Amino acid sequence: MNMKRIYWMVLVALVVLAQYSCGSMDATYGEQKEHERDVVNSFINRNVVVKLGTDTLLDMGKVKVITEEEFEKQDSTTNVEKNEFVLFANTGIYMQIVREGVGRRIKSGESCQLMCRFWEYNIMGDSLQLTNKVPSYAARPEYMNVSNNSGYISGSFDYTMSTGSLMYSTYNDANVPEGWLKPLEYVRVGSQVDGNARIAKVRLIVPHSSGHSHAMASVYPCFYELTFQEVEN
Repeated sequence: MNMKRIYWMVLVALVVLAQYSCGSMDATYGEQKEHERDVVNSFINRNVVVKLGTDTLLDMGKVKVITEEEFEKQDSTTNVEKNEFVLFANTGIYMQIVREGVGRRIKSGESCQLMCRFWEYNIMGDSLQLTNKVPSYAARPEYMNVSNNSGYISGSFDYTMSTGSLMYSTYNDANVPEGWLKPLEYVRVGSQVDGNARIAKVRLIVPHSSGHSHAMASVYPCFYELTFQEVEN
């Protein structure tokens, strides 16, 4: 994929987002939230296939939802073969830990910089919306500065890097969505060891209330695949 194709993909995503914003003005916020819940329920009960053009990024199948209690009994893991996602009832975030990663978890009082690669799938639009997991973006990973303050994890996209920030340039918001930060309570964010296979990797279904600023404003959920690794200073 060349840079021209990336440009048009982002442009089309922004046009679609603008259409969502206009279309949602006729519905009340309560009606929009109810519609979002219906869309997510439909999404987890069908065979999910995420495509980039003709390339299949993920053929995941039907989701098996587990409770937080079941998640804790499994030592905070999800069975990928069974396609398990844990639902965090207080936020509506669904999470699958594909790989826990290596190294350490971010402890209270610590800060670090993480490098991420991701794709973002608009569930309501049933289409891939944004990604840096393509050859043309190999030198443009997403960087975010993360801090753990007494168990509360916050983060900001670092758009000052020479590679810039795809999330910031698309949504004009430096705040890392709550949905992206939730996995950091459970995965390890060490540096790459023995290739990419050991880097932390998660999949997320993120409702608008835990998403980026545009998802919040337009009330739509997104499906993500993310990898995390710490940047060594």
